[in-house]
Amino acid sequence: QVQLVESGGGLVQPGGSLRLSCAASGFTLAHYPIGWFRQAPGKEREGVSCIGSRDGSTYYADSVKGHFTISRDNAKNTVYLQMNNLKPEDTAVYYCAAAKGLVGLCVLSPSPYTYWGQGTQVTVSS
Repeated sequence: QVQLVESGGGLVQPGGSLRLSCAASGFTLAHYPIGWFRQAPGKEREGVSCIGSRDGSTYYADSVKGHFTISRDNAKNTVYLQMNNLKPEDTAVYYCAAAKGLVGLCVLSPSPYTYWGQGTQVTVSS
């Protein structure tokens, strides 16, 4: 059974850090482009970061460049999103997703992604 499970969300003060994890079962994460997305109340789901399946190329939304870092641990079949210097506008439910139909490079649009986790809440507030 294909499954993605996110963890690591929580409440953090502005300027704080969190590391989100996306653990896969039923398939090998390294074989697919993996993306992190977020959705705030009343807003559309947006791509935050992604990592390609071939050379591990990474991409970031302009809003998170310089303070989010995506990485992959193939041995643990897990992708991480390190989030530093968090801001209130980073508050959202964060999802990871795998793009079964893409080969190699990833994209920040949610449409090609076929497997989704259940999401983890990140709240940045003082």
